Amino acid sequence: MVTIRDVAKESGFSSTTVSIVLNDAPLARYIPPVTKKRIEKAAEKLGYRPNQFARSLRSKRSHTVGVMVFDMTDPYCTLVLRGIENTLYQASYLPILTDVHNERSRFERYLEMLLDRRIEGLVVLANWLFLDLNLLADLEKSSIPTALIAHELKGDSMSSVIVDNEVGGYLALEHLHALGHRKIAFIRGPKTLADSSPRWRGIRKCAKACGLELDERLVVDLPESRDPLSSFEMGQRLTENLIKQRRQFTALLAFDDVSAYGAIRGLAKAGLRVSDDCSVIGFDDVAASSLCTPALTTVRQPMEAMGADAVGIVLEGINCVLEKREVTAHHRKVAPELVVRESTRRLG
Repeated sequence: MVTIRDVAKESGFSSTTVSIVLNDAPLARYIPPVTKKRIEKAAEKLGYRPNQFARSLRSKRSHTVGVMVFDMTDPYCTLVLRGIENTLYQASYLPILTDVHNERSRFERYLEMLLDRRIEGLVVLANWLFLDLNLLADLEKSSIPTALIAHELKGDSMSSVIVDNEVGGYLALEHLHALGHRKIAFIRGPKTLADSSPRWRGIRKCAKACGLELDERLVVDLPESRDPLSSFEMGQRLTENLIKQRRQFTALLAFDDVSAYGAIRGLAKAGLRVSDDCSVIGFDDVAASSLCTPALTTVRQPMEAMGADAVGIVLEGINCVLEKREVTAHHRKVAPELVVRESTRRLG
C-alpha cells in the first residue's frame, strides 16, 4: 500500500507538505502550484489512494448509510434496493447492506455492527413479517436519521415511505368488477402483516361503492410465515382448496404477486385456464410479473421511487445533523397504479 511517505520520497517534499496537498487541507492554498503539480504527479505515478478510514476519523464523517433488509429473497426487494443504491451513489454515499432473515437476534447484531461502523443514516426495508421494530429506539439515542420502507411507526422519531394499500385494494377490485366479475375469490395477507388490513379495507370500500356482496366463503387468509416465498405454495394450496370445495368463482384477487403465481398454478392443475376460465390479479408488480405466462395483471407499487424517496429523507436528515438543525420525521404515502396484462379479461 502506497503511503504519504512514499509520495514524499518520490516528489522530494516533506510528508507534511504532501499530506496538506493530497488532503486538500486549508493550508494547501499557500502551496505553490508547481509544488502541487509535482506532488500530484508523484502520487499518480505510484498509484496512491487516500486512506478514507483515516479521513473519516479526522472529519467524523463516514459517508456510509446502513441498509437493512428483512428478507432479501423477497422479489419485492429488488427494485427498492435499486432505488436506494442509485440515489446513494449519486450522493457519493456508500451503502452497507445487511439481510436480517426476519430474525430478531440477527437484526440486533447487525444494528449494533452498523452503529459501530459509524453509519450516518439508516434505511430499513421492512418487507415482510417482523414483530418488534421497537429495537430501532437505539437509533433515537444515536441521532441517526432513519427511514422505514413498507412500514410506518407511529410517532415523530422514524420517517417512513409506504404505498397507499387501501387505494391499491380498491383499484384491484374495481378492475375485476368493471370486467363483469361478481363471484370473486380473495387471498388476503397474514393478519399480523401491516399491509393486509388496509388492502382489505380498500376492497370492502370498493365493494360497498359498487353494491357488490362479498362471499365470505370465498375469502381465505395466508398464514404467518417468516419466508415470503411461502406465499407461492400457500396461494396454490388455498386455491386448490376452494376448487375442491366447489366454490364457484370467475376471478381471484391475491394479496401479492407471489401468491397470485401460486393461484395460477393451482388453477392450472385443476384444468382451468387463466384468464379464459378465471381472471387473476396480484399486487406489487415484481419483476417476474410481466414475464410469466400469462403476464400478470397487478397493482404496481413504485418500488424504485420508494427506495429513492427513503434515501432522500435520510440524506436530508444527515444534513440537519451536520448543520445542527432538528431532524424532522417525514411520512410519505405513495400512490399505486393498476397495470392491466393478460391474466384478467372481461367475463362472457
